[in-house]
Amino acid sequence: MKRIALLALTAALLFTGCTPTTQAQVVTLVAHDSFAISDESIAEFEQQSGFKLEIFRAGDAGSVTNRLVLTKDSPIGDVVFGIDNTFRGVADENNLIDGSLSEVTYSDVCFNYDRVWFEENNLAPPSSWRDLVLPAYEGLTVVSNPLTSSPGLAFLATTVAAFGEDGFEAFWQQLKDNGVKVATGWEEAYFTEFSGSAGEGNYPVVLSYSSSPAAEVRENGVSQTVPLLDECFRQIEYVGVLQGATNPAGAKELVEFLLSVSFQSTMPGLMYVYPVNPEAVVPAEWARFGPPAKSTIGEDLDIASNRVSWQDKWSAIFD
Repeated sequence: MKRIALLALTAALLFTGCTPTTQAQVVTLVAHDSFAISDESIAEFEQQSGFKLEIFRAGDAGSVTNRLVLTKDSPIGDVVFGIDNTFRGVADENNLIDGSLSEVTYSDVCFNYDRVWFEENNLAPPSSWRDLVLPAYEGLTVVSNPLTSSPGLAFLATTVAAFGEDGFEAFWQQLKDNGVKVATGWEEAYFTEFSGSAGEGNYPVVLSYSSSPAAEVRENGVSQTVPLLDECFRQIEYVGVLQGATNPAGAKELVEFLLSVSFQSTMPGLMYVYPVNPEAVVPAEWARFGPPAKSTIGEDLDIASNRVSWQDKWSAIFD
């Protein structure tokens, strides 16, 4: 009877011109909202590995990390991209990673200003982020929330490094009194509130990255925005296999691909971050419009041990 059924199935497949196929196994990448990958890179990975790539975006780096903590007993993906050195302590404390995290990008968290806005308003731009508490810059600055945003937490650490544990709160109080806008994350701050990107925001100074002006080069060959390159924060992003990954084999292949020359060479143009692979290609215009910071502070602090205390003190000012 079984033999008859098998023959019937074979005949049916031959009649319809179909053959049995095996669906590619899925590997899921959990990433922050700023993660970008081209269709060509997706096709390259899927062809090389035999796995189908799915991407789950979960907010800013802080939101991604917190989401992974809440779901660690039932992981929402196989690989994470975008936990950075401000939130790495949370990942380590909660044993989120199977093995170790690998550096995948770096960038410098710096303030950018809208050059055109300052020219049109006949106002000298700030020369340092320390100037942002001055009356001349009242109501001109937008930052991202250090409770949920990695650039926000990076700048919070920068202020601790600059003013000390006993002095950073006074700076933030001055910044608040001077009308600083606090956005939920970098995307909201940069693309919605900042005047120098989409051009519709009300704030000509934004907490962003040293490389951001390379994305704002206009038809005249000049960037609309300028970075403040002193006392920035060197942000490092990581990639790693999640503990309890459903597809550990696919996860390993995906991590290797994200560190490859092929993918790393696409990151500057898509995400405006620097690749860690020394063989990756960085656009020539970055030397002019998106150079690394001249100096950085804050990244050497023990962020993992002090993050909650700093955030609580910040919240007491802004809540």
